[in-house]
Parts: sequence; C-alpha cells; structure tokens
Amino acid sequence: MAYDEHGVTDGIALGFSMEPLSVSLTNILPSKNIPKEFGASRKFMQIRSSIKEIGLIEPLSITPIIRKSEHHLLLDGHMRFIALRDLGYGDAPCLVAVDDESYTYNSRINRLSTIQEHYMIRRAIERGVPAKRLATVLNIDTSQIFKKMKLLNGICPEAAELLKDRQFSADISRVLRKMKPTRQIECVELMVSANTVTVSYAEAMLVATPVAMLVDGKKPQKLAGVSQEQMVKMEREMEGLQGQYKLVEQTYGHDVLNLVLARGYLVKLLENPAVTRCLSQKFPELRSEFEALVKTVALEQ
Repeated sequence: MAYDEHGVTDGIALGFSMEPLSVSLTNILPSKNIPKEFGASRKFMQIRSSIKEIGLIEPLSITPIIRKSEHHLLLDGHMRFIALRDLGYGDAPCLVAVDDESYTYNSRINRLSTIQEHYMIRRAIERGVPAKRLATVLNIDTSQIFKKMKLLNGICPEAAELLKDRQFSADISRVLRKMKPTRQIECVELMVSANTVTVSYAEAMLVATPVAMLVDGKKPQKLAGVSQEQMVKMEREMEGLQGQYKLVEQTYGHDVLNLVLARGYLVKLLENPAVTRCLSQKFPELRSEFEALVKTVALEQ
C-alpha cells in the first residue's frame, strides 16, 4: 500500500501523519482549560506513573504549526501532556493532524477509555515490560493486567468500535464473547443508548439472548432471583426494545432536522416584540417553554 507526501492512500486521506514527530512541549498549546483537581485524579496518577516507569506509549495528537508562530495546538492527550511536563520531559512524540480535527477532539472528555488502556497494556507487554511491573505502575493486581490485555479477544470490531470511548469493566467482554457478533453489536448498542454499560446489564441481555445467537448454542444459567417465567418475559421485552431502538435509529435524522427547524422558528418568533408581549400576558408558561428550547445549545442537553 503506497502513501504520498500528504498521507493519502488509494484515494483515501488519512487524518494524521504516518510517523510521529518529536516536538518540544514548550511549543504545544493545550486546547482547553485544565481544572486544578485534574492532577489529583486516580487516572492521571496512573498515566503519570506509567510514563515514569515505561515511557510514553501513545503519541500526542497536535495540529500543524499555527500560522506566524512555532506553536502547535494539542488536540488529544492532555493528561499525557501534563504528566510529561510534570516529569521534566523536554519533548514528546506527536502525530500531526492533516485536517482540522479539533472540534472532534474537543467535544470529548479527555480521559483514558478502557479500550485505550487495553492497547497501552498490550503494547507495553509486546515491548517486553513485565506484567508485574505494569501492575505496580497501574496499582492493580497482575491478574487484571492479563484480563485487560485480552479485553478484545472474541469481540467483533463493530462492537469494539462502539465501546472505544467508554470506561467499563473487563468482565463485560467475558459476557459479550459468549454471543455471536450480530448479537454483540445489538447488546452494545442497547447499553450505549441506555448509558448503562455494566456487567449486570450485559448478563441480563445474555440471559435474554435466543439460543441461535449464542456461540456455544446453550442457554446460560438463569440469573439469581429470576424465575423461568421472568426470563421468558425478559427475552420478549428485550426483542421489543431492540425493535424500538431500530425504529428510533431510522427516524433519528428526520427528527433532529425537525427539531432544528422548530428551534429556528422559535428564535424568530421570540424576536418579535408583539409576540413576546402577547405570550407574556396570556401564555407565560408557554413563553417559558419556548425560551428554554431556544437556549438549548446542544441536543444532549
């Protein structure tokens, strides 16, 4: 596979340069404010200890040099950046963004996800770092190192992609790998949409999974305190929930468009003094609701 000087392969542009570039930390500008309590978090201390013991494994992500200066904007890796600076590093390996991807990175909370941690541990092991040393650095048991290293074994790429920015227990992988790929994707979609990526939720869906969608073709043992009738009901309700999820997925784009248009209309409506005066006098509750919708800056809110 051939790449040109712009990082393009077979007509597809890559988001970042192929090779890390060593950049002085003094020439890297954070893209967001870092709270004071940031440095006292357990996750930050783990990353700092990891870099101190085995060095930086995952390069920072930066923009090209900002016009008329020698500085780059940090897109991803604020925890690693601060840890490197605290440890006295002068420079760091960085991947330079070919396109402006800053809005993508800045819209996410910059914390190490479970899958990112998996890649970090796997790379460290491949480089010859003993598991016992890694366990000491991360302040976890050695058995957890091997469990985290094998996190994605038996997990289909699509399900892993859905979980890539999440923090979850490694035991969820143990439950998911008992299901066939199609069912894994369905279960992960439901957990993510419900914002409940937990072992208990995964086990409940495993129990409600039809035999044909299980890897070994055997129904799992029932959950403690759940009768056979309740399991059958759970499976039936889960099928209904999946159908509703697919329906919402199909109409989501259209619903969002309608919401954006409605909000734009309300903005224009409330800019009219006569309308706002009428609403204030006769329908104050309605005006309050309209104003709340107009002030909404993101669908997540």
